[in-house]
Amino acid sequence: MQYYSTNLKAKQVSFKQALLKGLADDGGLYLPVEIPALTVDEIEAMREMTYPQIAFAIARKYLHEEVPDADLRRLVDSAYDYAVPLEHVHGSRYLMRLDQGPTASFKDFAARLMGRLMQYFLAQDKENLLILTATSGDTGSAIANAFYGLDNIKVVVLYPEREVTPRQRKQMTTLGKNVQIVSIEGKFDDCQAMVKRAFSDPELEYLKLSSANSINIGRLLPQTMYYFYSYARLTKAPGEEIVFSVPSGNFGDLMGGLLARRMGLPVRRFVVATNSNDEFPVYMDTGVYRIISPSRNCISSAMNVGHPSNVARLIALYGGQMDEKGNILIQPEPEKLHRDMYAVSIDDAETEKTIVSTYQDYKALLEPHGAVGWAGLNRYLETHPEDAECVCVSLETAHPAKFPEKIRELLSLDPALPPSLQGLDDKAESVLPLRHDYGVFKKFLIDNYHWA
Repeated sequence: MQYYSTNLKAKQVSFKQALLKGLADDGGLYLPVEIPALTVDEIEAMREMTYPQIAFAIARKYLHEEVPDADLRRLVDSAYDYAVPLEHVHGSRYLMRLDQGPTASFKDFAARLMGRLMQYFLAQDKENLLILTATSGDTGSAIANAFYGLDNIKVVVLYPEREVTPRQRKQMTTLGKNVQIVSIEGKFDDCQAMVKRAFSDPELEYLKLSSANSINIGRLLPQTMYYFYSYARLTKAPGEEIVFSVPSGNFGDLMGGLLARRMGLPVRRFVVATNSNDEFPVYMDTGVYRIISPSRNCISSAMNVGHPSNVARLIALYGGQMDEKGNILIQPEPEKLHRDMYAVSIDDAETEKTIVSTYQDYKALLEPHGAVGWAGLNRYLETHPEDAECVCVSLETAHPAKFPEKIRELLSLDPALPPSLQGLDDKAESVLPLRHDYGVFKKFLIDNYHWA
């Protein structure tokens, strides 16, 4: 199976090459040339499968030519050794809690399998890698934990110093060893731009750079799996349609869902729920895409993205082309975009109101990102009452205990700490502050990283 660049100038590569490179040589993002399809019978068989078994069935569609089944099954089983709760809220509406992994975030699903695949391929070739990644909240901790302590992979994570919660920060900054955390005076988009620039800098090629955030195709493929899992658990009949509401920042989670739909999952509609960084909802309404710079600071901090990288993949999936600066060179097919997606922006006031009302009415505890998704689902069903009887699943992407200040403020309660967060507040931190200057960042990399 081959992968092409959304900029259409780089040569096609294998999954292994795409995974280890992260970003294509022309600055584009990798997508599979052909998206493998599942039959109705294959999807129906998932009703009797565990999560690791479903994950293996999906991964094998993409990797059977590059990873033997026995190895792939071992990697998948070790990556997914935790629960995926599907919480009934009311009627046919559910929360999929993707917050039970080692860093209490949905990013664990992608980071753990991607990390294991990287280790697998690097060990084959006795190679080393320097991971550069930008985070707006949960990616950094998931990546740092997935690669922590490895000899052949070093990790540098950039985050905007004022836009992550203390617990999100401490999940990264208390690790050490092969993990370096860098705070940047700026926004997430500034961090992401520096990472992308480093990838295309010929003077840094010797560092063997790769990415582990959602610009890497290795992050997207594992994010297709929980869509199939929730479908298999919650629907009853073959071909029954389902609605997903996806809180969207850098749009990697949404792209995983769109790939699942292309693979044959019967999704009626994706609710694309953003915070006040509404560049995509505005595009869906007007046909005009404008980057928001600087991005707007909202309480759903991991979604404070003024130009989501994966929009380029989304545009490509629907027949268009977008460059890395956000210019749409070829418009996608608008009727198909609107058939598959409903985009909505939820501001902080509505986010807070949703946290309060959902807890008071149903005793379902949301954090700000999950609240954006739940509010988006409610908005969709208000305007599309014909879908009220569909199974509707809203993704809860982080554990409420990662946002204790906001939960205490709104609900006067302390969320119970999951095991992954216990003791975190007392650990010592190590973080390197840098100003928003690519030259300074480049010098830091040159001075501190090399492979013997």
